[in-house]
Amino acid sequence: MNARTRTTLPTQADRLEVTTGTGRPSGTTPLPDPVHATRSRSDGLPAIPRYLMAGLRVALGWVFLWAFIDKLFGLGRATPAEGAWISGGSPTEGFLANAPTGPLAGMYNSIAGAALADWLFMLGLAGIGVALMLGIGTRIATVAGAAMLVLMWSAVLPPANNPVVDDHLIYAGLLFLLLALGASDVVGLGRQWKSLPIVQRLPVLR
Repeated sequence: MNARTRTTLPTQADRLEVTTGTGRPSGTTPLPDPVHATRSRSDGLPAIPRYLMAGLRVALGWVFLWAFIDKLFGLGRATPAEGAWISGGSPTEGFLANAPTGPLAGMYNSIAGAALADWLFMLGLAGIGVALMLGIGTRIATVAGAAMLVLMWSAVLPPANNPVVDDHLIYAGLLFLLLALGASDVVGLGRQWKSLPIVQRLPVLR
């Protein structure tokens, strides 16, 4: 065989290039894309559902935060001025002393106006509201918010307008749905929050 007719066997790299054009054998599973692999579940949705989720998240956050502000300053909505927390009023006494019905009424009556109950209630309202509106720490905010809503539901049994379900349970379910769909990554500080080293080390803070 002379020099003109002699051929060179293709190398492994040549065969890979020929089979796929990308250096990867055909029929093999592609490696994960590091960019797309880190995207949230909300990224695959069209723009309207994504921003609708963000709007619902912010709206739920405002429900909690507004309750905190009204009870703190007594703005005359649900809380009269003389009942403001900063004026010495109790955020829990009026409701827990008079509204509870059903099998848990006695328990709620017993903690009405207690300092610990007031502080836990107000800190919960403020923390959950801010977290949801900003899209940060939404895992903790979702669990805490759902727990608070279920407790409110259990304080008045059966619900006034339905023998089982009321808006508190609907809100609690919506919180978990928004968390599962990654709503914290749309409109807010969710992505920046999740990039913090401490949040990456402790996923519960996401």
